[in-house]
Amino acid sequence: MGFLTSLFYPWGLILQVIALIHFFRRRPDTYWVFIIIFLGPLGALIYIVAEIIPDYQILNQSFKGFSRGKRIRDLQLIIRDNPAAGNYEELGELYMESGDYLAARDAFDKAISGHIDTIDTFYRRGVCSLRLGDASAAVADIEPVVAKDPAYDFHRAGGLLAHAYALTGQIEKSEALFRRVLIISTLSETYLNFASMLAATGRTAEARQYAMKVLEKAPTMPRYLRRRERPWFQQAKKLLRQLPG
Repeated sequence: MGFLTSLFYPWGLILQVIALIHFFRRRPDTYWVFIIIFLGPLGALIYIVAEIIPDYQILNQSFKGFSRGKRIRDLQLIIRDNPAAGNYEELGELYMESGDYLAARDAFDKAISGHIDTIDTFYRRGVCSLRLGDASAAVADIEPVVAKDPAYDFHRAGGLLAHAYALTGQIEKSEALFRRVLIISTLSETYLNFASMLAATGRTAEARQYAMKVLEKAPTMPRYLRRRERPWFQQAKKLLRQLPG
């Protein structure tokens, strides 16, 4: 292996550096770091083929990010002359996609005050409030959405409302709604939020069961879905480490 390293120096070393940077950013299975280090350039090449090349969608998202930023700037200029509610709604969606939840909520506020009253807008504003730690505002926005359409956003709305109930101390309502949603939904986000609520109320064994449900999905998932669900797997492992016993 040392012969390969010297033969392809410095390209083999560059491959290893690229592989290690990607590993520490994306945090795939731990065994990859040993393959990269101990197999040298060959291990790095195996890792790149198995893990980095399938991540081409990240590059696509980067390009979308440039396009999104341009559209945001265009809308900011358009709104100066035409502060229509629809323009604010689109701006809010773009801010939300870029992770700027404060700006997104402000844009949704303006869209709603401009008489856009679809459940989509209220739901998105509620999600922004939840991301900003304002669970009470999230309840106010998402509760009517779930009342009108309990299956909204593939039952994610119900799961987020149950989470918001828990964060505002409405434990009985939270648990009842979580259990109704989880009869149908298998979203990792909902499993983990329910597990967190159970842990916070001292029900460690059941919290562990629901955190494990997230990890138990991995073996039967297609590889592309496992990659997409990886952050949830990592959160589930973190929660399990924090639970006693």
